[in-house]
Amino acid sequence: MSATREILERFTKLHPKKIDLSLDREINLLEKLGRPHLNIPSAIHIAGTNGKGSTLSFIKAGLEASNKTVHSYTSPHLVNFNERICLKGKKINEPLLIEYLKTCEKVNESNNITFFEITTCAAFMAFSKHMADYTLLEVGLGGKLDATNVIQSPILSIITPISLDHQQFLGDSILDIATEKAGILKPNIPAIIGKQVIEVQELICSIAEISDTPINLFGRDWSSKQYKNSMIYEDNDGIIELPTPNLEGLHQYENAGMAINALKLLKIETDFLAKSVQNAKWPARLQKLKSGPLIKQVKSLTYHVDLWLDGGHNQEAAKAIASFLNQPFNGTSHIILGMISSKDYKGFLSEISSVVDSIGCINIQDELASLSKEEIYKEAKIFNSNAFKAESVSTALDKILNQNENKHHIRVLICGSLYLCGHVLQDHK
Repeated sequence: MSATREILERFTKLHPKKIDLSLDREINLLEKLGRPHLNIPSAIHIAGTNGKGSTLSFIKAGLEASNKTVHSYTSPHLVNFNERICLKGKKINEPLLIEYLKTCEKVNESNNITFFEITTCAAFMAFSKHMADYTLLEVGLGGKLDATNVIQSPILSIITPISLDHQQFLGDSILDIATEKAGILKPNIPAIIGKQVIEVQELICSIAEISDTPINLFGRDWSSKQYKNSMIYEDNDGIIELPTPNLEGLHQYENAGMAINALKLLKIETDFLAKSVQNAKWPARLQKLKSGPLIKQVKSLTYHVDLWLDGGHNQEAAKAIASFLNQPFNGTSHIILGMISSKDYKGFLSEISSVVDSIGCINIQDELASLSKEEIYKEAKIFNSNAFKAESVSTALDKILNQNENKHHIRVLICGSLYLCGHVLQDHK
C-alpha cells in the first residue's frame, strides 16, 4: 500500500461517520494550521446537484485559454485521490500531497474529524502555498455546512441546477435541499444561478435578497441554448455565437452558459470564450471510450460498437442521459448499470429505461455500498423486459454483443455511479 493510501486509510477512522455535516471540527483544525483557507487565490465556489464539475471544467478551460493559472478542488476522484487537488491545472504530485496530509494528521492529533473535512484542510494548505490566479472549489455535499464553505470571501458563487439527492443529509424536499445549497451565498458577492424549477428559483432569489447577494439568473439575466451546429449565449450585452460544447449532452449548453456568464463577470476577453466550450474536459460525463480492455473486447467485431461512460446517479442525471440516448441513432442502445445503495435507482430507471433496448444489471466491484444486481434487476424488469443480470461490465457487454450481433451499430453506456466509472477508467489507457 502506498504512503498516501495508508494516510487516507487512517483518516477514515478519525470519525465514526463518513458524513457528518458541521464546520466546527474543520475550523478548529484550520485555526491550528494557520488559517490557510483565508489565503488561497481568488475563489469561485460552485454548489448544486448536477453539473458542478462540468461547469467548473468550462470555467477552467476559459481561464487557462486566457493564460490564467488555476487551482481546482473536486470530489470524488475516479482513479487516484490526487485528482481532487489540482495545482495550476495539474494533479498534485505524491510528495506534496503526502506532506500536506501528514501535516494535517499531525496537527489534528487524532481528534474527531471526517475524511472530507481533513482532506479539504490539506487542499487549502496546498492552494495557500502555491500562487495562482484563481481557485475553483466544488462543493462536496450540500453547501451551508460543506467543508468548502469555510471560505469567507470568494469572488463569485455559482449554483447549478438543483434536484433531489442526498435526502438523508440535506432534507426530504427539494426546497430543503435548495436552502442548504444556497448556504454558499455571501453578502455582496455576485452569484450565478443556473436553470431551476420555479419553486427553487423563487427560494434562491428570496435567500439572495435577504443576504444582499447580487444574482445573475438563468432565463432572466442570461440564457444559453443549442442552435443548429452552435451554441447561442445571450445576456444584456447581446448575443454571442459559440462552438458546440466539447462535453456531450444537451444539458452541457446550460452548464457552458453558466461558465460563460462567470468568465464575462471576470472580464475575460470574448476571444477566449470559444476556448471555454471547446477545450473543457471532464471524465466520466458522457465520455466516449477510445482505448482499454473494453475497447479491445469489441475491436475485432465486424460491426461497429460505441462505448460510453457516465457517472450520473440521480433522476435528473438520468434525464440528461436519456436525452442524449434519444437523439437520432441508427442502431441499438443499451446500458450497463451499477449503483450505490443510497441512490434513487428506481427514479434513475424510470427515466432511462424507455430509451434503451436492454439493461445489464451489475454489482460495483469492491464497493461495500453497492446495490446488488438482483435489486437493480427486480426494478429494471418492470420497465424493460430485456433487463438481465451479469457478473461484471465485461460479461454484461458480452451478452449485449451476442444478442445483437446481427446489428450494424451498437451503443453501450456504462452508467449509474462515479465509483463504477472509476473502476472502468482504472484500466482505461
